[in-house]
Amino acid sequence: MIKLTIDKVLEKNKITRYELSKRTGIVFHIIDKYYKNKVVRYDSYVLDRICDALNCDISDIIEYKK
Repeated sequence: MIKLTIDKVLEKNKITRYELSKRTGIVFHIIDKYYKNKVVRYDSYVLDRICDALNCDISDIIEYKK
């Protein structure tokens, strides 16, 4: 199972979803879907922008469990 952990990274860095939306240039409802882990298809462009805005690695925002 793949799980997004953007919520943990945002909490750790004290950044809101709105702030992440502004930093990435991605509309809030898309950021909100990734934050709430309600994404069915992961967009590499969105993940890249999120990693860039949070200055993190992809492994910091995605978790894989069998």
